[in-house]
Amino acid sequence: MTQPTTIRRASGPRPSLPEHLRVALSLAADGVPVLPLRRGKVPFGNCPSCVGNECGGRPNMKSPGPCRCPGVCHAWAAATTDPDVITSPPWAEAWHRAVCVGYHPGGAGLTVVDLDDANAIAWARTALPATRSVATTRGEHWIYRGTMPSRNAVRPGVDIKSMMAYARYLGPGTGPMADLPDAVPTLAVKEPSPPRPAARAAVAPAGLGGGECPHRTPAYLDRGIAMAEQRIIGASSAVHATVYRTFLAVLSRHGRCGCLTDAHVSRLFTAAQSKGETARHCADAWTNARTRLGL
Repeated sequence: MTQPTTIRRASGPRPSLPEHLRVALSLAADGVPVLPLRRGKVPFGNCPSCVGNECGGRPNMKSPGPCRCPGVCHAWAAATTDPDVITSPPWAEAWHRAVCVGYHPGGAGLTVVDLDDANAIAWARTALPATRSVATTRGEHWIYRGTMPSRNAVRPGVDIKSMMAYARYLGPGTGPMADLPDAVPTLAVKEPSPPRPAARAAVAPAGLGGGECPHRTPAYLDRGIAMAEQRIIGASSAVHATVYRTFLAVLSRHGRCGCLTDAHVSRLFTAAQSKGETARHCADAWTNARTRLGL
């Protein structure tokens, strides 16, 4: 894909179209894959035909293909530049409900450094080369030409959105766009994990006769996982933080006794992805929660 040198609005009125749809078509014409975002600035959830990834889009995989269903599903993996898709049902109806336009930076050959507050902006001005900037509600998006893996919280108040991520479109921005500097990918390189602490005695070891972990029953665990799912699904804002805090709560209760299974973790990840979280974000949040608890 040809990498755009700018993100702009195309000229020419489209009086019969919603404003967000006009912006989306303009971006798509410039080669920027777009998707509608609903309240909370999150993508529309998977449609019924996509539950369990039955549509074949495989959004939970590291190298998914495009979503093959007719719904506005799978967050960044649904982003498209096809005007026929953007203006046809069910997308056409989604634009009437959308609160803003999202786009897939990596699909446009771009990387967004999301600076969430004044301290993050001050850091960027000393650590990164100047590039096109766009004002956000609390900070700025710095947009570079080039792609890389996305990663949240690379330092306080700083997220990186490029491949397998979406960002809000907040206008064309100001200033010339610079090439992606080495300093940005360096931020996303994970530091080696600290040495694991010495094995700790189980909080409630199983009996020699093979009895269950005494601090819970299957019903107790299932109820806890169901409550965690509802907490994530019910989040109307701060989805990243809610997912992390919920993972932390589940692990603090069940992380040391061995009662959590892959099926339980999959339920939590599925709930998070229904709110627009990527598989990478889920895995990072889970790993960070385990690290904080010393697991």
